[in-house]
Amino acid sequence: MNTGFWHELWISVDDLALGTWMALSVSILAIALGTVLGALIGLALTYGNTAVRFLARIYVDVIRGVPVLVLILTFFYVLTVWGINLKPFQAGVLSLGVFSAAHVAEMTRGGLQNLHKGQTEASLALGLPFSKTFIYVLLPQALRQILPTWINTFIETVKGSTLVSIIGVVEITLVTQQIIARNFLTMKFYAVCALIYFCIGFSIERLGKFLEKKFAIK
Repeated sequence: MNTGFWHELWISVDDLALGTWMALSVSILAIALGTVLGALIGLALTYGNTAVRFLARIYVDVIRGVPVLVLILTFFYVLTVWGINLKPFQAGVLSLGVFSAAHVAEMTRGGLQNLHKGQTEASLALGLPFSKTFIYVLLPQALRQILPTWINTFIETVKGSTLVSIIGVVEITLVTQQIIARNFLTMKFYAVCALIYFCIGFSIERLGKFLEKKFAIK
């Protein structure tokens, strides 16, 4: 790499940092939304009545079968038909959150169904209401089981954040394209972009491994 590249990289550091911050902001808010919504849907899939399970299953199957890009465009463009005008950042967070929720719901359902029914029966026999049984007995054990898959979903959400550039969110990909339009160092700056995403994904993976060991059942 010649000195021209290093000079361009130096003057682009602030832009790349801003793009990285934006990508992380979208991803973290989306996975937080997806985790809460997905846990509720997973709870409905496991313990809801027939109608509730049916509606939850439709949500999960439909959303998992729709490309993330289509969801992003739907939240940003299609909702305007009903007078809902979301900003690019809001549309990006909501679309990725809705997508990740479908995956979190499925892994939550699997984690809860893997728990022995005797634990629920014993807790209820001791007089604990279902809400406390779920929070103090079932959920902690289910979380240990779904943590590795949740980490993978988080990483996939970060990767999916690259698509929000199409609606104008200035994250790493769009920043990289803007830099390339200025200096035409295409391959080199796309390599920088890939390296940034690799570092983010690798860091999340390492954090996941640490949490798995910390919360593993002894």
